[in-house]
Amino acid sequence: MNWIEVNIHTSHEAVEAVSHLLQELGADGVVIEDPEVLGRKWETSYGEIIELSKEDYPEQGVRVKGYLSELKLEDPKALVARLQTEMQQLKTYGIDPEPAVVETKVVDEESWANEWKKYYKPVKVTERLTVKPTWEEYTAESDQEKIIELDPGMAFGTGTHPTTKLSMRLMEKYMAPGMRVIDVGCGSGILSIAAAKLGAKQVLAVDLDPLAVVSTENNVKQNGVQEVVTAREGDLLKGVAERAECVVANILAEIILLFAHELPRVLTPGGIFIASGIIEEKAEQVAAALEQFGLEVLETIDEERWVAIAAKKW
Repeated sequence: MNWIEVNIHTSHEAVEAVSHLLQELGADGVVIEDPEVLGRKWETSYGEIIELSKEDYPEQGVRVKGYLSELKLEDPKALVARLQTEMQQLKTYGIDPEPAVVETKVVDEESWANEWKKYYKPVKVTERLTVKPTWEEYTAESDQEKIIELDPGMAFGTGTHPTTKLSMRLMEKYMAPGMRVIDVGCGSGILSIAAAKLGAKQVLAVDLDPLAVVSTENNVKQNGVQEVVTAREGDLLKGVAERAECVVANILAEIILLFAHELPRVLTPGGIFIASGIIEEKAEQVAAALEQFGLEVLETIDEERWVAIAAKKW
């Protein structure tokens, strides 16, 4: 069976949104080709990407590649037109997707399966959390180090994007063992799994996309934390009756604003909200909304123009 590679040339700020568009279409893999990594100085012996070649990256912007089964694919021209339309609609959310170029090509099964493996290696995301591909051998350096095992070619959200890293850094700092956690917009379930690895007593992973729920369930089982993490379909915090000491959300700023008013209801006194996926231009707007609904911003951290916020309910 062949696969259709959908190649979208877009902006840095639209990477998360474009990746999600591909996932909603049924993409079985997402690759982000960001020229920023060409000049990056690695601080450890582990790297997300190896064997880098300048020719593999755009001169400006970012390429996001998704893979669709040829059996599921609609007419390629119609697919390209649909994606171009949906990317232009991102402008209504204040996200500039330009240059917004969409291309497709056929990739055979063997090439598709092996393409992932040459790019990904174990990544030490925080002091205690390391993400590794399922095929890589890796041994924790200490009892404190927790390993999250994910297949970068089969799930959206693998610890390589700054928004995920920022989320996990704040989780490591503010989460305490025994906490109950709600992961809003769980995607691949990486933050839910991280919460379980950090000692959460109970984790509820919620996503509107049923494919994300299935992905989370599979990854939760892969990591042996199914006794802690429950995944279910849901629209943000609507209908969530559970309360938690910690709520995490790696999602667009505009979406965080839609459910910020629900946080006082689901957070226990002293509870922590960790928000990521926020472009730096909108960080003040999100922080102001959290304070409007009674939360105190404790800390703001950033990386590559992305911002994450930790806030507390008193």
